[in-house]
Amino acid sequence: MTAPSSYSLPEGIVGLKGPVAKPAPGTLPLRGDLAHVALAEDYLAAHYVIPQLRSLGAAPATLKLAMRDDAEDGATIAAGEQIEMLDVAGDWAWIACGPKGPSGYVRLSMLEPVRDA
Repeated sequence: MTAPSSYSLPEGIVGLKGPVAKPAPGTLPLRGDLAHVALAEDYLAAHYVIPQLRSLGAAPATLKLAMRDDAEDGATIAAGEQIEMLDVAGDWAWIACGPKGPSGYVRLSMLEPVRDA
């Protein structure tokens, strides 16, 4: 799988060279257990994921900072905008607008269905 053209995947051995400030929730696509692969050179996570390109459906989506309808709101993404899906758990998808964010959770029903090739 290739990365979207807006960034390149890290090559060779990556490692951190010192303390790194933790970004604010809803900004970078980084959790304790998972991070966008483009962040591997700068942030430590248990796993890195190559995102799947998807699009939002016909309505704008307000990202949630946790997988709950009553969670704090994050950024609002325009209807039809292309996003990067990083993880799916139950009825929720963790998405980002690229490796610089914003990131957050939306219900899977907010995404355009995958079209067969």
